[in-house]
Amino acid sequence: MLPVVALSVVAAHGSGDLWPHLLRYVLPGALIETGLFLLGVGVVVVLVGTATAWLVSMYQFPFRRLLSWALLLPLAMPGYIAAYAYLDVLHPVGPVQSALRAMLGITDPRGLTLPDIRSLGGCILVLGLVLYPYVYLSARTAFALQAADSLWAARSLGASGLYLFRHIGLPMARPALAVGLSLALMEALNDVGASEFLGVRTLTVSIYVTWLTRGSLEGAAQIALVLVGLVVVLLSLERWGRKQYGFIGDVRPYDPIVLTGARACLATATCAIPIAFGFLVPASHLMVKAWERVSVFGLPPELGTWIANSAWFASWAAMATVFCGLILAFVARVGNGGAFLRLGTMGYALPGGVAAVGLIIALGTLDDGLGALWRLISDAPLRWTALGSGVALILACVVRFLAIPAAGLDAAYARLGTDYDNAARGLGCHSGRLLRSIHLPLLTWPLGAAALLVFIDAMKELPATLLLRPVNVETLATALYGEAVRGTYEEGAVAALALVFVAMLAAALLAPLEHRARRRVDRRLSDPPPLPDGLLRQSG
Repeated sequence: MLPVVALSVVAAHGSGDLWPHLLRYVLPGALIETGLFLLGVGVVVVLVGTATAWLVSMYQFPFRRLLSWALLLPLAMPGYIAAYAYLDVLHPVGPVQSALRAMLGITDPRGLTLPDIRSLGGCILVLGLVLYPYVYLSARTAFALQAADSLWAARSLGASGLYLFRHIGLPMARPALAVGLSLALMEALNDVGASEFLGVRTLTVSIYVTWLTRGSLEGAAQIALVLVGLVVVLLSLERWGRKQYGFIGDVRPYDPIVLTGARACLATATCAIPIAFGFLVPASHLMVKAWERVSVFGLPPELGTWIANSAWFASWAAMATVFCGLILAFVARVGNGGAFLRLGTMGYALPGGVAAVGLIIALGTLDDGLGALWRLISDAPLRWTALGSGVALILACVVRFLAIPAAGLDAAYARLGTDYDNAARGLGCHSGRLLRSIHLPLLTWPLGAAALLVFIDAMKELPATLLLRPVNVETLATALYGEAVRGTYEEGAVAALALVFVAMLAAALLAPLEHRARRRVDRRLSDPPPLPDGLLRQSG
């Protein structure tokens, strides 16, 4: 709530004559374009994420295991980097259109032109192919661990694969799909680099234009608060809809159906295409540009420091965010903490730069107060402050990405039902032991997935890192931004490729983590562990 309160204080000062101008000329077009943009991205991420998750969870086909983790690779590709890469690749004199003209024997560059990617449709496709793993990850977890008895019963009665998907798998996975979709849409709404670069004027871009171009922080704060209110309403509607769905049966994994022939080839191609366009094409372009730079100038001497700084801040941000998300989800389950859970997701609606400004205002006031208090009790100057120490950057990441573990763990808790809790409560188990001995082992996969997702997002976060990083500390994202500002994007290709590579390693850990979680579930179901001695004595 710190950045929201700070922005509210700034917005209360008013924006003078700017607000009527915004209402007449800026907001109507921005609202329409934002609505179409979110609708398009939502359709792409749901179709791609749900279809691929269903295939790798329910069927066996060639390269399934490899594709199951490779589908997570687009998470490692920041949207602004993908937009830069595709603009070069699909440029009229770029490799794609040049190759097509060469194949068709056309020498005039104007003789064959593809649709301009700098459009609303191009931005939807680029960000949809980068953000679909949010839905894929949530849907795959739900499909892989959903109750198998219903699926077995339907198959024994002759149900086809499409019927299983439409009438059993999809309704049972709806809470997880809703969470993944909401995360993808909020990430798309927070994007600035790709949207502005591809010519899409969303509400978030309008905030930055109002703040940086028109010099009105008050007007930008007012638009940001409207944006936060809209997202809170959407999240409340999504959570209300999820309450209408319940679950029955065990969590025994479902035996996949073996596909052969044309169906196997079609399943493999369906999973490979999003990987190719969401990761391989922009990553290959980065490799070419990076090689052009390295072959002449060598690797940047600061590259190791950039990687270490990025991984350091992202690791601390992931641990702090997952811890806070677990507390919020647990309190919402065992108590009356639903309101706190919804408040915890508000920060995801704030653009990174706006959240950073709110924290600068709030933490600056806090530092001034602590400095004044310290001067009353000591003659020595106060050497530690929140701003400029790295703490503010970690806090900004917690504010921005708390929705990822909070929403993901809340959906995972919905999958567990209440039988475990009721049995433990009946044996006298207190809340702390319930969380430690029962919930944490069952939530290993959601916790690990949330930590890796926050780590990847924190690695890619640019606006907050620019404003809140300690002095003279560069990360991969800020180094890339500096080269782009100077107009030497090719020089920043090495940093961009390193950023993608580090995030790719984190994304690759999600698949073995899920595999171990499923094996642990299988062992528990086949050989239930004995009750702890304390619970045995209490029940004796």
